[in-house]
Amino acid sequence: MTIRKELWFGFILMAIIIAGTGYMLLSAPQITNGHLGLMMLSLVVVAIMLGFPTAFTLMGMGMIFTWIAYEENTSKTLTLMVQSAFKVMGNDVLISIPLFVFMGYLVERANLIEKLFKSLHLAMARVPGSLAVATLFTCAVFATATGIVGAVVTLMGLLAFPQMLRGGYDVRVSAGAITAGGCLGILIPPSVMLIVYGATAGVSVVQLYAGAFFPGIMLAGLYIIYVIVLAKLKPHLMPPLSAEARYVPLPSLSETIAKEISQVALPGLVRALKGQRNVAVPTGYILRQLGITLLPALVFVLVTAFSWHLNTKPVPVEAPVVAGTSEGGMQSLEAPQAQEASGGVQEPPAEGDLAEPKEDGALAEPKADSGLSEPPGSTAATPAASGEPSAAAAPSQAPTAATDASVGEPPAPAADVADAPRTAPSTGWWVGVAIGLGALTAFYALLSFQRLEVFKMLLSSFFPLVVLILAVLGSIVFGLATPTEAAAIGALGGFLLAVAYRQFNMTVLRESVFLTAKTSAMVCWLFVGSAIFSAAFALLGGQELVENWVLSLNLSKTEFLILSQVIIFVLGWPLEWTEIIVIFMPIFIPLLDNFGVDPLFFGLLVALNLQTAFLSPPVAMAAFYLKGVSPPHVTLNQIFAGMLPFMGIQVIAIILLYNFPAIGMWLPTVLYR
Repeated sequence: MTIRKELWFGFILMAIIIAGTGYMLLSAPQITNGHLGLMMLSLVVVAIMLGFPTAFTLMGMGMIFTWIAYEENTSKTLTLMVQSAFKVMGNDVLISIPLFVFMGYLVERANLIEKLFKSLHLAMARVPGSLAVATLFTCAVFATATGIVGAVVTLMGLLAFPQMLRGGYDVRVSAGAITAGGCLGILIPPSVMLIVYGATAGVSVVQLYAGAFFPGIMLAGLYIIYVIVLAKLKPHLMPPLSAEARYVPLPSLSETIAKEISQVALPGLVRALKGQRNVAVPTGYILRQLGITLLPALVFVLVTAFSWHLNTKPVPVEAPVVAGTSEGGMQSLEAPQAQEASGGVQEPPAEGDLAEPKEDGALAEPKADSGLSEPPGSTAATPAASGEPSAAAAPSQAPTAATDASVGEPPAPAADVADAPRTAPSTGWWVGVAIGLGALTAFYALLSFQRLEVFKMLLSSFFPLVVLILAVLGSIVFGLATPTEAAAIGALGGFLLAVAYRQFNMTVLRESVFLTAKTSAMVCWLFVGSAIFSAAFALLGGQELVENWVLSLNLSKTEFLILSQVIIFVLGWPLEWTEIIVIFMPIFIPLLDNFGVDPLFFGLLVALNLQTAFLSPPVAMAAFYLKGVSPPHVTLNQIFAGMLPFMGIQVIAIILLYNFPAIGMWLPTVLYR
């Protein structure tokens, strides 16, 4: 019955598309090539909904309609196809896709996700809806490390879904948490979708990664808040864990210390080192456990020292510095900011010319009319390009500087930043240290031996992934490596993790390489099909027709963004994100300049919106991934129902990002603009 409903939905949607296209063609006074382009777009959508392969549908339709546009000239049609394919093959950004995918498959096969989920759900045992919260947290971390939605949803369906059902969790809530959390991989960097959008829209992938970081965290945080509030209001949907489920068995030596000395880990281990209170536990074991226990304190000390070093950095003394003497014996006065901005030694002016002083500290070009600048004793000076008086204006404004320059006194020594005293730490730094110290004290006060075992589990599962993620994203965001180079680092990191956890063998390598080649081929064929389709659409004039129609509506910037996001939201129901990106983004991107929309900001809105492509029926791939590994009594309708609240949260996230664009634009603005 479910399949019939989906078929009816698809047939009705296709009928609406065909009817709308027919009405447009019949109502047009004259059918132009632009109308043929829109008909091609409609036929592509219908063909994809009927199940035809997306890439080859795009290529086939593009070739047929290009042949029509060129008036049945086969040679020009084949030339367009070859040029479009070659343009895709020459795109360096696409090299990072197979490397990121390979990293994801290796990390998936290192069996880290099972340890990660177990340690997180034990660490959050007292949080309302702890299993669902741990599921979302695990999905967010694992999605960041892999970026492969199908892998995350499938693995969490095998690990978390049975545990949530055994714990009495509602089927819809459990399914919604797994599918929504698994889809975070297409938003949180390193995301293949962001690479595809960047290559399609001509936007820097590095800036997209930096911009998508905080929106991804925001969306994951909204999911977790929703689950906690729902568990608090309706505890019958997510019952708390039983004492048996929260119990962590202790090693025999740790259990001896806990019974004989103290249940709290830090004082128990310290007191166990004293004389006869060693309670027959080897000193080496105690020292190892004590070293693990003190790791958070060591990290706190290192972070505090580093932040103190940055916070108390000496401030250069702002004193006027006289530049070196030019060849003609003249000197120019420059502000200390000029020396700092120039990075050291200034390039001397051209021979025989006196450069005009500039406010920003750089040397100005010689005057075009005579090639000679005014003598230093003149009563007027040319203002800077900004229209404000320059640093060496009239002698009445700076008499000392003019006198010094005319007599040729030696330049004043520059301030030595290394010898300058450090500034006092700011109030914010002291507040941060106090908060960190209080959190560290609370941590050690609550750290029992059972929680120490959970902490050790987190060390072996969570922190290796965090190191891998920071190595990949940090090298990209801070400009240490290109996305392709960072992807290579990630692939090496995934290989090392698989080796470290003794999961690497030839079978794992063969499967990872095969799946990587399969996924990469799919993405690259999509790009080739998209390039041919876009070229045909532009050749037919479809883009111009759409642009003229949108501009005729006299929309404001806000109205245009709402219209575009609504269209993408609706398209997410029948189409996947790949098809939306490669088919419709080339139509939207040229319109952005007309409304003053930053393509980077538009890409972040689209990335949030495209989460619906995995959560909206009937083509909700996350639902089918989960259904494939769920128990027989779980129906597809229950999974769809569990997705709907999380789709509403995605809409809220889009509204928040639009009203507070700094959520996505702050980091790339600080780092790159």
